[in-house]
Amino acid sequence: MATPSEDPHPTAPHGTPHAPLLAVRGEAHLDVDPEIARIGVTVTSRGKDRRTTLDDLTRRNAAALDLLKSYGDAVEHLETGALSLSPELKDKGRGERVHAYHGSAHLTADLTDFTALGELTTRLADLNLTRVDGPWWALRPDSPAHRQARQQAVHEAVRRAREYAEALGAGLAALLELADTGDATPAPPRAGRTRSLAYAATEDAPAAPLDLEPQRQHVVARVDARFTMTPPRL
Repeated sequence: MATPSEDPHPTAPHGTPHAPLLAVRGEAHLDVDPEIARIGVTVTSRGKDRRTTLDDLTRRNAAALDLLKSYGDAVEHLETGALSLSPELKDKGRGERVHAYHGSAHLTADLTDFTALGELTTRLADLNLTRVDGPWWALRPDSPAHRQARQQAVHEAVRRAREYAEALGAGLAALLELADTGDATPAPPRAGRTRSLAYAATEDAPAAPLDLEPQRQHVVARVDARFTMTPPRL
């Protein structure tokens, strides 16, 4: 005879005739608008003299930074990456004779105002010896889209489990386990075009702003769920 604290029909790892086990997977796929556009900016310099090359690089890097900062809150994040200044040796002749110096500095900027994106990328690319790569579209880690996808995955798991139980003339009794098998993060990027821009700057004919269309982000969430159900009517 079972004591009051004992379950008269304990659930076995694979269920029992009184409490059959039902295991399902819930999955959600969402296509949402991006929240961030990331661009990479590379400024370069080249010259015969090391100090002159460095001064040119410093000036061009400052010009790119000033332009990015002039857009205020539209640029959410700005950071400096790799910086290099390297000599180019002559191919012929003895000794370590320097033919020229090459300098480069890389900047990364995250924008949230997509209306300013086309104008800013064009103006950056219009700077002397400056290259712009991107944009790469993304969601923030705390984007509501992640939460929405996870909730939809859970709802899908419950719906599927209920449909299976109803097909057997039974109903869901209890949830035993809910496991997150895939974070609600964007799926691997779909093929898209990454633009590399490098215009020749002219004083009287600035380049027209680019028309950039945001690429929608694909968010995936998956859960595995195990339920017990009432005895089926077979």
